[in-house]
Amino acid sequence: MANYTTITSDKNKKTAMLLCCIGFVGIGGIHDFYLGNYGKGIIKLCTINWFMLGTILDLIKIASGGYKDNSGAPLRQ
Repeated sequence: MANYTTITSDKNKKTAMLLCCIGFVGIGGIHDFYLGNYGKGIIKLCTINWFMLGTILDLIKIASGGYKDNSGAPLRQ
């Protein structure tokens, strides 16, 4: 019998979603700083998160489990 271990991030999915929603008031990319993706965060701050399109896409990716932290681990529930 095989034992499988799933590695997940120490970052919370709900917190990332909440921080991503701050992008709708004009401060996009805060969730990337939380997740350790500093380069993405700076780009999103400077471009208003690609004029809000990035905020919508990031929310979908976070909710579906496709968004990862800086080490490539999926966010924990």
